[in-house]
Amino acid sequence: MGTHRRPRQRAKGGGRARTAATITLAGAATATGLGGTTVQAAPQPTAAQVRAKVDKLYQEAEVATEKYNGAKEKADAAEQRLEELRDEAARKEDRLNSARETLGSVAAAQYRNGGLDPALQLALSSDPDRYLDGAAFAERAGSRQRATVGRVRKELRDIEQLRGAARIEVTSLKSRRAELKRHRETVTGKLEKARRLLSRLTTEERAGAGDRASRSTPGPRESLSASSQAPNSRAAAAVAYAYQKLGSPYVWGATGPNAFDCSGLTQAAYRAAGVSLPRTTYAQIDAGRRVSRSELLPGDLVFFYSGISHVGIYVGNGQMIHAPNPSAPVRVAPVDEMPFAGATRVV
Repeated sequence: MGTHRRPRQRAKGGGRARTAATITLAGAATATGLGGTTVQAAPQPTAAQVRAKVDKLYQEAEVATEKYNGAKEKADAAEQRLEELRDEAARKEDRLNSARETLGSVAAAQYRNGGLDPALQLALSSDPDRYLDGAAFAERAGSRQRATVGRVRKELRDIEQLRGAARIEVTSLKSRRAELKRHRETVTGKLEKARRLLSRLTTEERAGAGDRASRSTPGPRESLSASSQAPNSRAAAAVAYAYQKLGSPYVWGATGPNAFDCSGLTQAAYRAAGVSLPRTTYAQIDAGRRVSRSELLPGDLVFFYSGISHVGIYVGNGQMIHAPNPSAPVRVAPVDEMPFAGATRVV
């Protein structure tokens, strides 16, 4: 009789153990990249890192905003020049038509008398080149006719010059508008990125983003004190205006009366004081006398960053009023919250 061996018993739970090992190995394989390097998920940025990125985007957007403001100022000027050229051309065309009518009356009278003076034939011609080339007509026309024909000649020449200048302005205006579009797209793109980043934060975390300004609301006493320390009445009026606008929203490109960007606020404040300021930060810094930080008085304009991309109105005690960015309204803030670039006393 042959010997029969009892079959070896499988270890209890052996199938489950092998399955678990397989899953573990599979997981390890999934987390292993080429060359056996372990790939780990990128860590999520902290709230502080998000806020820092948002602040940087706001600063970049403000740089683009000031470029937009400068391009818009130039586009508006080109549009105004074009309109003035068209108005002047229209006035000269009216005078030309009046002169032509005078010549027409003379021509009609001469026709009734049996002939049309050659000078009038040239002046009434629909071909200005032929008219202007007719150099001998003046000798054959009477004194009154010569004067009238001379006016026609001048008006035609002036109108053509005005039309040439208008064509140049149209080209310039098209270029300015294209530049405006580029800057507008840059600003809106930066602000949209900032908005998406902020949406990742909780309400509490979001409240701190871009908000390093003073949370206290100044009262009438602070406003009167700052105005009384201003070097003159116009600076005092600008400071008083800035206090009145505390809490107004930041809107890029806005110059008031209900919303502002940074240079729009300073321009509006001094406009209320009867002083005209340029539109952009990098032009406003040259709109007065430069003063050092130790010489600051209420009403002085204070500028920040190496590119002169932000501005506020100094109100005393190391504080300014400014329009920070879309996350914060017009408010009081310490001057040292941003890299100081210079200051100007406007008046």
